[in-house]
Amino acid sequence: MNLAKRMVLTVIVLISCVGCDQASKSVAQSLLSETEVWSFWGDTVRLQLAHNHGAFLGLGSSFPENLRESLFSLGVAGMLIALLGYILFSKSVSPSSILAYALLLAGGLGNLIDRLMYGGYVVDFINIGIGPIRTGVFNVADMVVVAGALMLFTGMPRTNKRLSER
Repeated sequence: MNLAKRMVLTVIVLISCVGCDQASKSVAQSLLSETEVWSFWGDTVRLQLAHNHGAFLGLGSSFPENLRESLFSLGVAGMLIALLGYILFSKSVSPSSILAYALLLAGGLGNLIDRLMYGGYVVDFINIGIGPIRTGVFNVADMVVVAGALMLFTGMPRTNKRLSER
């Protein structure tokens, strides 16, 4: 896949995923509160506003503010720049791998935008589960990251690469 096609695919994924993520967070912030829970489908889906100062499931939220800011803003920004460089310039990446990496980039960028706009926290608002078995609170950017990671870990890009080489 040439550079122009990689750029187009990456830009489409970024605009659509980051756009949906930021729009959903804006709606969540205007309609939800941190004290009230909205429950749907027999309590399978819960919506409640949460401000996550840490990483996944709040990990690192108790770190000193300077460390959190460095790690979760500057560190993540550096990793996202490196990932973008890999997406655009790696010679051996299949189109489906580029899609998976672009999803990781989009999810990371969506949460980084939050950290920069809101003074270090990410807006989360979705919780799913059955009875006492529940996920942590997450957002659309987190779902995008998980989708990209699942594509990579299940071998989907490798399978598609083999098929495209035939």
